[in-house]
Amino acid sequence: MRSLIIRPIQAGFTLVELLIVVIIIAILAAIVVPQFTSATLDAQEAALDANLAAMRSAIELFHAQHASLSSTSSISSAYPGVTATNGGSCTATKGSATTANTDQAFKDHLLMASDKDGNTCSISDSTTFKFGPYLRKGIPPDPINQNATVATPLQTTGAPLVADATAGGWKYDSKSGQIIMNSSAKDSKWTATSPTLYSSH
Repeated sequence: MRSLIIRPIQAGFTLVELLIVVIIIAILAAIVVPQFTSATLDAQEAALDANLAAMRSAIELFHAQHASLSSTSSISSAYPGVTATNGGSCTATKGSATTANTDQAFKDHLLMASDKDGNTCSISDSTTFKFGPYLRKGIPPDPINQNATVATPLQTTGAPLVADATAGGWKYDSKSGQIIMNSSAKDSKWTATSPTLYSSH
């Protein structure tokens, strides 16, 4: 009778096999990681467009509801920020802007209830402070730099806005109601033949 010789089964991978696997993983990572980075920037730019659209809608609604402001002798527009906000008959907390065309006046007009003359109050009612608030959660930050600052002083000329910073935030014109992201950086769609800046969104 012949005896059977049982040889142990070899387990594990060879060095060549391991190297091949590592190379494949490196190639996949080189392909996938840039896609994630691009997707993140695309999401930030989409959020920027959404924030600008929300603020522009709020600004235009304020303008439509306060059209009588522009009929006064000293005011040439009815956009947020065009008047001081601490006047009127508010019995709760009044707006804190004592001067027109300031970032605080702009914020008060969008974040508080207001009367027809642009005076603001922390509590709305059905008779006097019946307009607004137009933004419920504060001035949104720009999604690229996470900056919610409104550049001061506000522009009051009505001329097209031009960004003067790279730190982001917002730039606003109280005469025309224009608002842009205050950044001169190029967005992801920039090309030499079609230069596009964040501020043009």
